[in-house]
Amino acid sequence: MAISIYVQTRRFSLWSMKKDPDLEAALTRNRRWVVNNQLKNIILRCPDQVASVNFLQKKFKSLDLQGKALNWLKKYPCCFETYLEKDEYYCRLTKKMMFLVEEEENVKDMQEPVVVERLAKLLMMVANHRLNVSKLNEVGRSFGLPDDYLIRIIPKYLDMFRVINYSGRKSSMEIELIKWDQDLAVSAIEKIAQKKGSDPSFPCSLPSTWVKSWEKFREFDSFPYISPYTAPGRLVDGSRELEKRTIGLLHEFLSLTLWKKASIMKLGHFRREFGLPDKLNVLLLKHPGIFYVTNKYQIYTVLLREGYKGSELVDKDPLVIVKDKFGELMQEGLHEYNRRHHMLNLEKRRKKGMIAMKEAKKDPIHELSDDEEGPGDNLGGIFDPEERKRFYKVLFDDKAP
Repeated sequence: MAISIYVQTRRFSLWSMKKDPDLEAALTRNRRWVVNNQLKNIILRCPDQVASVNFLQKKFKSLDLQGKALNWLKKYPCCFETYLEKDEYYCRLTKKMMFLVEEEENVKDMQEPVVVERLAKLLMMVANHRLNVSKLNEVGRSFGLPDDYLIRIIPKYLDMFRVINYSGRKSSMEIELIKWDQDLAVSAIEKIAQKKGSDPSFPCSLPSTWVKSWEKFREFDSFPYISPYTAPGRLVDGSRELEKRTIGLLHEFLSLTLWKKASIMKLGHFRREFGLPDKLNVLLLKHPGIFYVTNKYQIYTVLLREGYKGSELVDKDPLVIVKDKFGELMQEGLHEYNRRHHMLNLEKRRKKGMIAMKEAKKDPIHELSDDEEGPGDNLGGIFDPEERKRFYKVLFDDKAP
């Protein structure tokens, strides 16, 4: 009984927030390439950049996915090329995908100075200017950090960063900022205020009908803005001043991410480093004009409202633009898959005499979504009709941008 009560308490521990259809749509679109980006990276790390489908099937479990890997790969013929060799299926990236991989690498090189600034700003917001490497790896891709940043970036900027490990354990490795750059110690809020020639103030994205919420926001915003790059000093726990600084820090953290969003669970991992409260979810929900909290795909996520216009990002990093192309290529392949599947179905039905030629022209195409599996008996027995089901959990991992 006690366990049941605890589970229910945890389930309802995060208050609900009124759904925003546009921001929910933004998260839905994000899923289009999350899993495929993971698979792309796995294939690229394999010898000759070729992976057996059986090997990818084993990885499906770690990706929290159900279904057959071959079914999934066949849905995206513009991204993945599968072939049979010695009674075993293999997969490699298509030429179009390899072009995008090359373009992504070029953009990473081009964006390196920007990524270095983001890393420096993150460290500047931490009291001792150090972050655990394992924790940083969990959110690295959200900030545009390449997977190999420890050998690709850090050695080039030894005047700014150093890697330290006092205990010798791998889990204790940290990155420390050794050069403070005052020009970087300006938050997104302060930059906007400088352009307007006004005092720093949070933007509020709430309907005018939310009268009480607007009143609470104006009261909160009336307190002086405290930059997240200044030490909290003697700010008292529970005071409005400390709350104002914490909200400013969370705002700045999200502003530095590529998609202006973060998993609340992963934010909580930095509770000690950033001085975040234990009930972080409660704090975020107190400020619906600044943040949007959602539990889409059973993963609590916070988005920066001002970062979006409708369901689109206001400012797209060049790396995001490349990844959008990846999503478009996926959709192109999915459409091709749907068209081929539709024609095979028509042919099968014609042979059975179920429809006439005129009726076939009018027959609508059922476009499979990213959540569905196609009845594979129409594709040479490759697909199992029983596998047509929705994936029970969709990745929304910051590691997979």
